[in-house]
Amino acid sequence: MLDTLSPDERLAFVLHDVFAVPFEEIAPMVGRTPAAARQLASRARRRVNGSNMSAPDPDLARQRGVADAFFLAARRGDFDALVSVLDPEAILCGDVGARRPAVTAVFRGAENVTRQALMFARPDASLHPVLVNGAAGVMAMVAGRPIAVMEFTVVGDKIVEIDAIADPERIRKIAAAILPAG
Repeated sequence: MLDTLSPDERLAFVLHDVFAVPFEEIAPMVGRTPAAARQLASRARRRVNGSNMSAPDPDLARQRGVADAFFLAARRGDFDALVSVLDPEAILCGDVGARRPAVTAVFRGAENVTRQALMFARPDASLHPVLVNGAAGVMAMVAGRPIAVMEFTVVGDKIVEIDAIADPERIRKIAAAILPAG
């Protein structure tokens, strides 16, 4: 079961649950805030404990199709279409970095996640498909500037989780590695 976890999930889970390392110490190891490290461990714990969450869809084309449908609906401001591609218990974890941990947030439920996604219903927002930890993801940009990288967990043609990294320093590094120069 541990092999199904991402490296960061596995590290957060093992260090916290097995060795009782506080999330404040784990956060720098995984390059996230303590709240985001806590979420990594929580997600890993659910998977290890055999929660009712099914395994993510391994078909990258299907993942991409669901993610694209999500953002098409977001760009149009179509609340109902957004909710339709989300699992009713969907989770959005947003990590803006260790410098502003109070801003890091977790939104639960399709309607709450949808309200956050509606920020892309603006003409200066664009999305660039990327792979994030081997899963469908996007580099989100506003006014030509990268603002976030999002990874999607898709199960049964529904998004069950979105992990968003919006830490400006990490985004700069990621953008430099994946976006064409110019």
